Amino acid sequence: MSKTMQPDLHEPSAGISRQGSSQSEWKHPSDHWMRGFILDNRASLGTLGVFVVMMAVFMIANPTVFTTWYLYSAVLTTLPVALFVVVPLVFVVTCGEIDLSFPATMGFASWVFALVVQAGYDPFLGIAAALVTGTLLGFLVGSLVVYGGLSSLIATLGMNFLLRGLIQIINEGRSTSLTSLADSWAYRIFSSQVLGIPVQIFWAIAFVVFSAMLYNRHRFGAQVKVVGDNPDSAQQMGIDVKRVRVKVFVFVGIGAAIAGTFSVMINFTWWPTAGDGYLLPVLASVFVGGTPTWGGIGTVAGGAIGAVTVSFIQTGVVAAGLSGFYVQFFNGLIIILSLLGHKWNQARYR
Repeated sequence: MSKTMQPDLHEPSAGISRQGSSQSEWKHPSDHWMRGFILDNRASLGTLGVFVVMMAVFMIANPTVFTTWYLYSAVLTTLPVALFVVVPLVFVVTCGEIDLSFPATMGFASWVFALVVQAGYDPFLGIAAALVTGTLLGFLVGSLVVYGGLSSLIATLGMNFLLRGLIQIINEGRSTSLTSLADSWAYRIFSSQVLGIPVQIFWAIAFVVFSAMLYNRHRFGAQVKVVGDNPDSAQQMGIDVKRVRVKVFVFVGIGAAIAGTFSVMINFTWWPTAGDGYLLPVLASVFVGGTPTWGGIGTVAGGAIGAVTVSFIQTGVVAAGLSGFYVQFFNGLIIILSLLGHKWNQARYR
């Protein structure tokens, strides 16, 4: 072996450093910030892609309607009601549970709000009473599931029927008109319009941002994911699994109370059936948004985009010139296509 080919024994790291320097310049493709962002948010981006394609189809079908602000203003008026429930349900599903009692919680909490306002008290006091009611109902539902050892599917379904029946028994199907809300500061702050845009959408966006931070940046969100992925491991890590599971149901109760209150302020009327029509669309929004059913992972942003997608289906189908009978068909079509897309776009961890 010639001297030029022999390694320098006095500098054993010379050859290694040159090799290491060449390797340090190489980076894995996923290290690029754009690719990392796409990988971390592929569920939300997939849902956004479905929404964009759907809106493009609707716009081609009827460009006159879909290029006017009135259609979007109508959707943005009622969309916040769904967002206030969809986002907390992402926490519940990530935790490995399900909550079917939120429609009745919406109705019950908004009924308390209507009673307070009808009695002549300030609507802000009614909002506080509704929030307390939603919190207590969420705690009751969570306690039945966690401490009572009941299945969340059956227990929450039973609570939904029980609360709805109680509302109907007491009110005998009578609604409550609250026309005085139009002159209150609560209505101006929470349900009026600014430059033609419904104010409630700004509150809903703030709620989504807060929940996303709670889910992705706070200890509670990390605990929810760990509990949903493996409760035994979470217990060994020192996490109070039962408390975390109860908290997610309480969060749903709070979200349902806010949603019910906003629905009353939008319509100036409380109905005994308040919340009934949100069960399937809200659940569809959660799963269309990319939160899988097996727990441990989820996406708040995807759930919000899913709620927007589902909200535009009914309006889009009718505005496109189709009969209202097509609404359920397109609901099912969008849900199935979205779930198929998420199945191939996400790795199943469990």
